[in-house]
Amino acid sequence: MSTRLVGSVAATLAMVLVAGCGGSSGADGKIELSLGLFSDFGYDKLIEEYMASHSNIKIEQRKVKMEQHNTQLATQLAGGRGAADIVALEEGVVSQFRASKDKFVNLAEYGAKDLKDQWAGWKWNQGTADGGEFVLGLGTDMGSLGLCYRADLFAAAGLPTDRAEVAKLWPTWADYAKVADQFTAKTPNVKFVDTGRNVYKAILDQTEEGYFAKDDSYIAEKNDKVKAAFDTAAALGTKQQTGALEPFSQDWNVALKQGSFATTTCPAWALALIKAGAGDAAAGKWDVTTAPGGGGNWGGSFLAIPKQGKHPKEAYELAKWLTAPEQQKRIFKETGNLPSQPKVYQDAEVQATVNEYFNSAPVGQIFATSAESLKPTYRGTKDSKVGPVFGTALTRVEQGKQSAAEAWTQALKEATDAAK
Repeated sequence: MSTRLVGSVAATLAMVLVAGCGGSSGADGKIELSLGLFSDFGYDKLIEEYMASHSNIKIEQRKVKMEQHNTQLATQLAGGRGAADIVALEEGVVSQFRASKDKFVNLAEYGAKDLKDQWAGWKWNQGTADGGEFVLGLGTDMGSLGLCYRADLFAAAGLPTDRAEVAKLWPTWADYAKVADQFTAKTPNVKFVDTGRNVYKAILDQTEEGYFAKDDSYIAEKNDKVKAAFDTAAALGTKQQTGALEPFSQDWNVALKQGSFATTTCPAWALALIKAGAGDAAAGKWDVTTAPGGGGNWGGSFLAIPKQGKHPKEAYELAKWLTAPEQQKRIFKETGNLPSQPKVYQDAEVQATVNEYFNSAPVGQIFATSAESLKPTYRGTKDSKVGPVFGTALTRVEQGKQSAAEAWTQALKEATDAAK
């Protein structure tokens, strides 16, 4: 899944929310395993099948919002109890939990290194430590970038609507900003983009180093790419071309339903969120094309196994099965979550996949092409603490509370403190 900064996670649980410790043996003698997840990983049907073929195993899912999931997991690891048998680690925080790898099972002990070639090299490396000797987690999806747009709103602004022609409008983010000016001049009552925060993140997700260098040293204050991304997003906010929305919030959903903005950055996993927020009335109005600047990755997760669980072998076998190519292909077809395995996203059936809701956009081809060209951004150990500082700064610009320069200066100070 994603950053998924996904706030659209259902408040109700797909199965049973277990507050106690990890897996145990139930009164019926079955091995009980729990999965700690956020958002929709597309596991419901798969888990039913797994239990049907493994009559001695009972599986429960715990689903909460991502921020809550991360906070709870950190507390559970520190306290030595309460964590699920298998936990999802989103790529934005995997480096944070990698620093606590002593709290996790080294999946190499169960043969995980033999599976290495299933994944894109960069994805595998994200889930390992100690030069690949410690396997923290098995990769699930990835968040290769696209750009979603409302074709009807583009038509109203006199802009092209065909996805190939739209892609030609913005080979770079500077070109995207120019299109924003054209759009706003013709349709001043509609925002061009949902939030500058997503634009900023998408630009950064196309760089190999953002807030931290690959040696984990903090470099945000001297990394020109961070400043350039901030300036591009802040300019959209200064011109009131953004909706100043909290990404994936209820307000974001309402704005989608009302057609209040015309574009949004969309990693593969976000399509389901857009569809859910915009509703059936917007079917065929949204479309997908390539993002400015080429490929990039926003989000994606790993399945890891805390040491405190009582059944690590059985947990590993389940995680291995859920992340196998056959299951990952099914998940993509059912949810749109793009697998992080080249064998799957290069599969002819996957590449031929279209999304009817998004005007039959060839999403398999679009996201697979993005996946092939992306260069993953290094995530520092404190990336998840630094990143939100800049997002909040952009919101202040969008709300007219600070100039871009003032917001940048404050963000740098706060980020430097957060990185300590």
